Amino acid sequence: MKAAVLHNVGDDKLDIRDDVTTTPVGAGKVRIRIKATGVCHSDLSAMNGTIPVALPAVLGHEGAGEVVEVGAGVTSLAEGDHVVVCWSPQCGACHDCVNGQPQLCMAYMINAFSDAHFQMEGSTPMFGMAGAGTFAEELILLEQGAVRIDKDIPYDVASLLGCGVMTGVGAAFNAARIEPGSSVVVFGCGGVGISVIQGARIAGASTILAVDPVDRKLDWAKQFGATHAVTPDDLPTAVRELTGGAGFDVGFEVVGRSQTIKAAYDATRRGGTTVVVGVGRAEDMVEFSAFDLFYNEKSLKGTYYGSANIKRDFPRLLSLWRSGRLDLEGMITRRLALEDVNDAFGALAAGDVIRQVITFD
Repeated sequence: MKAAVLHNVGDDKLDIRDDVTTTPVGAGKVRIRIKATGVCHSDLSAMNGTIPVALPAVLGHEGAGEVVEVGAGVTSLAEGDHVVVCWSPQCGACHDCVNGQPQLCMAYMINAFSDAHFQMEGSTPMFGMAGAGTFAEELILLEQGAVRIDKDIPYDVASLLGCGVMTGVGAAFNAARIEPGSSVVVFGCGGVGISVIQGARIAGASTILAVDPVDRKLDWAKQFGATHAVTPDDLPTAVRELTGGAGFDVGFEVVGRSQTIKAAYDATRRGGTTVVVGVGRAEDMVEFSAFDLFYNEKSLKGTYYGSANIKRDFPRLLSLWRSGRLDLEGMITRRLALEDVNDAFGALAAGDVIRQVITFD
């Protein structure tokens, strides 16, 4: 089958191959025929080493498809089920799961770095990014990593739930817990940033300021719910005009850089909350004043996978989509084939798209 493979960290292109196979479906696992997969900035982060990945690897982690085979012991899924791929499965039994933070479950994390469920050239083992590998026509997944959805949901729409939308909307709902009437600033208006903006709008924020250096992204931000949009150069003026200089109730950083984390923190009011959504490099350190941390009493927190409980949140997001309150179709800027994935990375890096979706039909 076809798949897009990363051989080495630092490669600027994926190797599109047609000699890839999966391993047999073992106990507790399912085989999924991928129908649609989003092209996420985290895939670029895997290529440049920001996000660790076992190599060689089939990239892709944001997908939806159909279960075509189930292994021994699988009870929650059956052949023919439609599913969203979850790259961070939740066991339901560990300390984090039972104490209300299932997004932090590490029960299956080792699987992503130990279970090479792909092969190329008939025998060379390959891993799947984050235990998934949706840039392939089929993949093997732990039962817990496949979330069943209704069959009338389009695959391209469903695929977005698997990472970007869950991460962004979840950051607004679960991590920030935005209250109606709140003021919000969002740094970074790519696919995840747009999802944060939609989450803030749905949660009832009255002021949503989008900040991005790319004018086209600012236009998109207003389309999806931002009440105001500025480039970084115009941020100080916007803070004065919209908050009287006090800062915003909630600041979101959706870039993954120390400079923008500090900027989001500085734009948050005393007693407010700054939420770091972007994935930064391990060596990129952020510096804060010890007095500032004490005196301003701001909360600075990260959010992993939108602080999601996928069994609760995937259905909740789809309910919002069905009601017309969460626009998923509008986020899909471009549909393409697997052979175009390297071009897709170029468009993503240039800021020319919100979300691109690879389809396999």
